[in-house]
Amino acid sequence: MAMTGVLRPGHAQLRVLDLEKSITFYRDILGLVETGRDDRGRVYFKCWDERDHSSLILSPSDSAGIDFIGFKVLDAATLDQLERDVRAFGIATERVPAGDLLETGERVRFRLPSGHLFELYAEKTKVGNGLPSVNPPPWSMDADRGMAPIRFDHCLLYGPNVQANKDLFLKVLGFHLVERILGPTEAGEPEIGIFLSCSHKTHDIAFVEYEEPGKLHHLSFRMPTWERVLRAGDIMGMNRVPIDIGPTRHGVTRGETIYAWDPSGNRFETFAGGYEPYPDGDPITWTFEGFPHGLDYPQGKLHESFMTVVT
Repeated sequence: MAMTGVLRPGHAQLRVLDLEKSITFYRDILGLVETGRDDRGRVYFKCWDERDHSSLILSPSDSAGIDFIGFKVLDAATLDQLERDVRAFGIATERVPAGDLLETGERVRFRLPSGHLFELYAEKTKVGNGLPSVNPPPWSMDADRGMAPIRFDHCLLYGPNVQANKDLFLKVLGFHLVERILGPTEAGEPEIGIFLSCSHKTHDIAFVEYEEPGKLHHLSFRMPTWERVLRAGDIMGMNRVPIDIGPTRHGVTRGETIYAWDPSGNRFETFAGGYEPYPDGDPITWTFEGFPHGLDYPQGKLHESFMTVVT
């Protein structure tokens, strides 16, 4: 599939309560690579197999949650065109100057109908993955520190106006709908959850209907195999990382997963598996009654914390 327009999830800025404790967690336990610090107190990380400078930015705060999520686009011309398209859709945009984030070019920022700050950018300094570009070995020494995810994979965001988000992502940003969750029929909500892709992953971003705007459910980090998800679970146990759900398999996306909490109470996921949809496929539908197996396929259980706790 030709990759044009919006390419992939690029970065997320996460609010943390204790910066030093969070640095230790994300660097030494999760196993990310620290790539920089700025004069606003923010600390930058990437997964070992990512080539761009950073995919996670930690920002010290008195409240947990997400500040913004950014997606990379093909080039500067694409960025300009998408900004025009977003404005034509009726959403105001602003330009964030190059250098506001370390090693990152100009960004186009706007607020989604769900209340989340979302941004697009075309340029970020390439720092590589620690391997040569000619005759490389299959993994870096960084791949064995902590859980060692290979990339920032996706996020699930909670907020109102999921249908308006869907229109924006499908009609303007070029995503396609891969899976959806229907609400109870008496509530009159045709879709309370949507899983959207700009690639041929099961989802690059997902939204669930929620009364409070701008909430984070989780950031997900891709593991190469189910075995590495299980190894991540061992590392969580060794370091007394509180686990929300798992290890288990989703029915939705067929992903293999563990959900757990960082030191600030932000939920993160170690994720593997799934299938490879293409834009011409029909979306999979989960009914409200069937969703317990969509969440936790072996148990068919709606875990209360998963459904109610967000930051």
